[in-house]
Amino acid sequence: MTRRFVSSLFLVALLFVGGSGYSLAQEAPSDVATLVADRISAEGGATLIAEGNVEVLFGTRRLKAQRITYSRDGGKLLIQGPITLVDENGTIILANSAELDADLQNGVLRSARLVLDRQLQLAAAEINRVDGRYTQLYKTVASSCQVCAANPVPLWQIRAKRIVHDQKEQQLYFSNAQLRIMDFPVFYFPRLRLPDPTLKRATGFLVPKIASTSKLGLGLKVPYFITLGDHADLTLTPYLSAQTRSLEFRVRKAFRTGNVEFNGAVSRDDLIPDRTRGYLFGSGTFNLPKDFILGFDLETVTDPGYLLEYGYSDKDRLASDLTLLRARRDELITASLTRYHSLRSAEDNRTIPYLVGDARYEFRFVPGLIGGQADFSFEAHSHYRRSDTPGMDGRDVLRATAQLDWRKSWTLRNGMIASAISAVSADFYNIEQDPAFPGSSSRITPSFGAELRWPLVKVTDGGVTHTLEPVVQLLWTKKTAATHPNEDSTLIEFDEGNLFALSRFPGADRREQGTRANLGVSWRRVDPAGWSLGVTVGKVFRTENLGQFAPRSGLTGTSSDWLAMVQLKLPKNLSLANRALFGDDLRFTTNETRIDWHNDRWNLSSSYIWVAADHTSVWTMDGAVKLSDYWTAKADWRFDFETGKATKAGVGMEYRNECIAVDFSLSRRFTSSSSVDPTTRFGLTVALTGFGTGGATGPTAKQCRTYK
Repeated sequence: MTRRFVSSLFLVALLFVGGSGYSLAQEAPSDVATLVADRISAEGGATLIAEGNVEVLFGTRRLKAQRITYSRDGGKLLIQGPITLVDENGTIILANSAELDADLQNGVLRSARLVLDRQLQLAAAEINRVDGRYTQLYKTVASSCQVCAANPVPLWQIRAKRIVHDQKEQQLYFSNAQLRIMDFPVFYFPRLRLPDPTLKRATGFLVPKIASTSKLGLGLKVPYFITLGDHADLTLTPYLSAQTRSLEFRVRKAFRTGNVEFNGAVSRDDLIPDRTRGYLFGSGTFNLPKDFILGFDLETVTDPGYLLEYGYSDKDRLASDLTLLRARRDELITASLTRYHSLRSAEDNRTIPYLVGDARYEFRFVPGLIGGQADFSFEAHSHYRRSDTPGMDGRDVLRATAQLDWRKSWTLRNGMIASAISAVSADFYNIEQDPAFPGSSSRITPSFGAELRWPLVKVTDGGVTHTLEPVVQLLWTKKTAATHPNEDSTLIEFDEGNLFALSRFPGADRREQGTRANLGVSWRRVDPAGWSLGVTVGKVFRTENLGQFAPRSGLTGTSSDWLAMVQLKLPKNLSLANRALFGDDLRFTTNETRIDWHNDRWNLSSSYIWVAADHTSVWTMDGAVKLSDYWTAKADWRFDFETGKATKAGVGMEYRNECIAVDFSLSRRFTSSSSVDPTTRFGLTVALTGFGTGGATGPTAKQCRTYK
């Protein structure tokens, strides 16, 4: 270190003192090179020799070598290696010997290797540097695979007579190129252009995919990516098989205040001969003045079976909408217009709501005289059916709702929290094409209540925290006759989220009425070891049975079913949850269990749902397990115990290392309808990483592997 420091001082003095000082950048005095070495000597006043652990720093470029001879007359660096040259873009060149100019921009490197973005390696007998932009390699081998002494042949390689790397355009140009797998020739390309690993977007072919289904047969997808400037692109994917000729497309465009994306396909196939089939999905968001956000979604398809037969989507109802949103700390404004189109064989698009409009304004404030917190909301809703048939098949509805909620809490001396609750809602309906209901009707629904909570906390000597909170809530809501249909509150779920809600109906067509008491208690244990357990139990009591709820909800009669919720969170991202509804006789009516486990090896989500009233018993599973640093297995499953059959199943296997990615998938959809038959799908994708497709991550990028 002392010798290098002294040599550095000597060099600085030699470069800057007097007119004969040495500068490695004669034309740009501000970009003077710094040279550090174990030994530095001058010969004849025109030659500088640096030996032993030599380093040259010129701007953002760095050169390491064992010996450098600099001739002031020729302005050349004669370098003996091993040599390491790193430029401002992170490109690394390794060589045995070189001859470069003073600014390291031009010259020749022999027995060299070029490493791009620490992914792609190009070994050549000779490398020429031209103007710091072009790097020409002769008799070259390119690969992103690790090469070991025990296995000197990479898994794949591209041999070429010449490769030109354009550092500015981030492109690689191959001449007389040959792709080899395990050193076996597979393809020959007289000319080939590929992006280097640092390029994010470039026009060209993407990774092909083999696709096979029981309906369409074996086919090939070859995507072609087209850049349309810096803020737009187009991807065209021809899809050819024995049964179909399709063209898939994706268009993306970014604006200064938003972005849009459209995905679609056009097909001619043997499933429906002499007919053009296709679909189009689109979405976009835009930032408007005054914090408003405008968004849209477009979904359309030519026939009900197309999306499932081609595997584009499993949606059975399509929704195209236009939305406007503004969310602030104490204010929410939303507006939307939605067009629905059903693909279900049991639904008639003339009799379901075709156009649905919604607008909502919500404002939160503190009343000046009484304090507490108040929420005011106004909502307008309408839906239109295309059918002119009187009755529910042609009914059109317009509704306007205004609601004011107020709540104020006090903390008592013993730690209890007492709250007063009140609300009033006003609804106006206009109903057309249904003689069962009056043309116009209105109602006003007031509600009052009180709530008492008693949070109790205990901390043990070991740091374990216990929280116990019993809650009693008494509510009264005026009983009003139903003079309008119920179309937005037909599905009611009784859970811990609405145990203490003013109304458990999800919409405004129905409001929970009468006098009732919501009782519940929750307990939570948090252990410093990293796990926690929470339990919530609750029940609803009523003074009379108003027949408001369906048996499936668990809220019928003068007392509801018992609600029990258990949540267990364990270390290493493992969580279990179980929600159940059961009667006083402990007979279960609903049960839902869910498990989630995520760590470096596992990624598992599974749930089981059982509802007695609906004869529902379904198990779903979606997971992946990392078998090794290179192999990952995936599976998903949906099984209906009522029918004793699986409705959907899929398996997949992925192999990924530092230079190749292989993805295999196999799935089966077992259900059928009048428009779709059961379908089996097969997919295979093979990608050579290192050409703008992303490198390996984790240990696969650093380990040397023996391929068998």
